[in-house]
Amino acid sequence: MIQKNNHSGKILIVDDNEDLLKAARMFLKRHFKQVDIEKSPESILALLSNEQYDVILLDMNFTKDVSSGHEGFLWLEKILDIDPAAVVVLITAYGDVQMAVKAIKEGATDFVLKPWENEKLLATIYAAMRLHESRLEVANLRSRQQLLSADADHKFQDIIGSSLSMQHVYKTIERVASTDANVLILGENGTGKEVIARSLHRNSLRAEEAFIGVDMGSISETLFESELFGHMKGAFTDAREDRPGRFEIAHKGTLFLDEIGNLSLTLQAKLLSVLQSRQVTRVGSNKSKDIDIRLICATNMPIQNMVKDNKFRQDLLYRINTIEIQIPALRERRDDIPLLANHFLTIYDRKYQKNIRSISEAAMKMLQKYQWPGNVRELQHALERAVIMSNSQILNPEDFFFSTGTSRGEESNLMLEDYHLEEVEKILIRKVLQKHDGNITQAANELGLTRSSLYRRLEKYGL
Repeated sequence: MIQKNNHSGKILIVDDNEDLLKAARMFLKRHFKQVDIEKSPESILALLSNEQYDVILLDMNFTKDVSSGHEGFLWLEKILDIDPAAVVVLITAYGDVQMAVKAIKEGATDFVLKPWENEKLLATIYAAMRLHESRLEVANLRSRQQLLSADADHKFQDIIGSSLSMQHVYKTIERVASTDANVLILGENGTGKEVIARSLHRNSLRAEEAFIGVDMGSISETLFESELFGHMKGAFTDAREDRPGRFEIAHKGTLFLDEIGNLSLTLQAKLLSVLQSRQVTRVGSNKSKDIDIRLICATNMPIQNMVKDNKFRQDLLYRINTIEIQIPALRERRDDIPLLANHFLTIYDRKYQKNIRSISEAAMKMLQKYQWPGNVRELQHALERAVIMSNSQILNPEDFFFSTGTSRGEESNLMLEDYHLEEVEKILIRKVLQKHDGNITQAANELGLTRSSLYRRLEKYGL
């Protein structure tokens, strides 16, 4: 005997026999959260547009066609066209093996004869419910895997640093990670805000579930709802299939909204509505879905000032920043530069199959003196380029080239503090020659030298 009485599940029964409908509803209401009955199959489309059922019990024979099952197959096709994941159990008083086989080939999950035995019907519905859950899970896993595959090449997930400012960040993560508190991460571009978000997730109670990241700055206003909340097939021109949004895919896990400060006030209002209701509605649907996520947001913008200037909603800020984590710029934690530089050296030395053992003391001093406007990301790119271009087993100052907004005067001052003038001149000449692909005339013009003066220096320094 079936002993399930958890009162979950939504069931729809469509049959033209009103007595059967009432009896079935009376029996099944004891076992399921919602049991809807409908006498006319023409109402099926309207019902499905407003509700998602776990199991649909569909009569095969209505008054227009008493025994062939043609109407049942017709409505089965329409149901599956609306919702390919729907689980339909066909019922008839005139069933036989051939019709049962055809029904299953057409997409039905099972086939029951009426009058049915209650316990047998209940067992069939529970089995169908499990199938429906599996189908939804597979669909979400497929979408989730597409996103996770795009994120799979994150090579630098660990936080590198032992400075006092980073110790403060670690302590905050330890205190906050195991809670479901919403977190707002603040910091300049390239400081590693996503790395911190992933660390929060990995140390949370949701660590076994998905971490889904969204770059809010890259989503247009027209695609915002579709990307975040999902859409139904046919909702707009390119909507060729049902697709869950990032909120649905992140269900039970962590949703990371990066660059949230870039959202317009209109999109902020839509996001706030979802965060308050904890429900999403796909574009083209009237059905809301409950969501259970841990929210982490990040921005490099002065969000408090934006609130004062009426560019960011204060109620949304209250919603997303239960806890704030400020990530220090790299220039504010120079003690971490050797750790980070050697970390990236190891990675890129292996990637490009070089045999570079270390970074010279002079080069490391130069790295620590530089301002790093692009923060850790710029340091990472600088090490990758240096590894690619170097032909020696030790990275030296001349292996690094800073092409950011730092002027030559600033960079020269940075190096003159620690190096002899001749060493700085050698480095500068090498960089300018590289910039102009060895063109002596162009290099001399940029250096403010005559061609003959540049040739003498090239000979002097063995360049």
